[in-house]
Amino acid sequence: MRDTEQAVTTAQTRLPLSRITVLDLTLARAGPTCVRHLADWGANVIRIEPPGAGAEEVTGKRDGFDFQNLHRNKRAIRLDLKSPEGHAAFMRLAATADVIVENMRAAVKHRLKVSYDDVRAVNPRIVYGSISGFGQDGPYGKRAGVDQIAQGMGGLMSITGLPGQGPVRVGIPIADLTAGNLLALGIMTALFDREATGVGRWVTTSLLEAQVFMLDFQAARWLMDGEVAQQAGNDHPTGIPTGVFPTSDGHINIAASSSRLWGRFCDAIGHPEWNANPAWQTQQGRSDDRKAINAAIGEVTRHEPAAHWIELFEEAGIPCGPINTIDKVFADPQVQHLGLAKPVRHPRLGVTPLVGSPINLSGVPKDIRSATHDAGADTDDVLREVGYSDSEINDMRSKGII
Repeated sequence: MRDTEQAVTTAQTRLPLSRITVLDLTLARAGPTCVRHLADWGANVIRIEPPGAGAEEVTGKRDGFDFQNLHRNKRAIRLDLKSPEGHAAFMRLAATADVIVENMRAAVKHRLKVSYDDVRAVNPRIVYGSISGFGQDGPYGKRAGVDQIAQGMGGLMSITGLPGQGPVRVGIPIADLTAGNLLALGIMTALFDREATGVGRWVTTSLLEAQVFMLDFQAARWLMDGEVAQQAGNDHPTGIPTGVFPTSDGHINIAASSSRLWGRFCDAIGHPEWNANPAWQTQQGRSDDRKAINAAIGEVTRHEPAAHWIELFEEAGIPCGPINTIDKVFADPQVQHLGLAKPVRHPRLGVTPLVGSPINLSGVPKDIRSATHDAGADTDDVLREVGYSDSEINDMRSKGII
């Protein structure tokens, strides 16, 4: 094989983050979500848990769906950071690591002496990622934060649900997940910057920041125009008609809010006179009369099954789709084609599917390489890699440090 061909083959089979070592101090969901991105793309992730049950008590049984989905592709060690010997071992690991991720309360990492300032004293190249509930400082900096609290404080629950229903939480921990996703992006940005500067950075976000960011156009609507968004149920807040409509066997989503799509929609559904109605020819007019429009559409769609309307509107170029339960999501041929359920072999559970990465890189596989390791499974190997002898490791184990 020629040198150029060998280089291409190596680039295609090597995982992009394989040269990065990550120390994972995270708990619950937001922090592990961040680290999962790094682990999935090949980083050498070392998950550090305290001796004893530790994170299992927080996240659920280790063999359960949640823990397995969050902590795949990582190595696992047990280390008591509160003990002098355990702290020294952590600092030895930190001295050669590239990334540390934590989502403790803001003060805890300082009390344990594993903060960014503590670590950069021995490793100025470290990229240190932190997620908190409300920020590292400020009026709420010391508060504990969880997803639902952030959903409420960040405005999401005020715009979710049916008009007049009262606040409604979203069906996933969206503040946790978004904070984790954003921190992973921030860490990669800092790593890229480190290539030019040679020094690391402290990268932070919070559940509150992530939730406000996710308000997106609803936030800009208030900031620029002074409009406070209200609950709109299944209707799009500003684009009409976009929403849920009945069929003879369930419901479908239809999105035909632009003038061009509205005209096509009226023709396809067999009511071109709707498009000729002067009150319905503009977005504002349709918004003002959304109840009448939705009722008119529903009176037509309710007489045929969902598949009929999806096929009809697809041919007309109008966005439309079913409303799937989660079992139907994974039975969907497009979801199966995209490979969003990835199998992994677990020593006790056998071959089990987990949720695959939604990111695709040309020429790079995205299989899940290893199931979640048992607590402390890699402690000896990891400590040997940073110079501990077997006798030192055995001594630390006898003292309950590992």
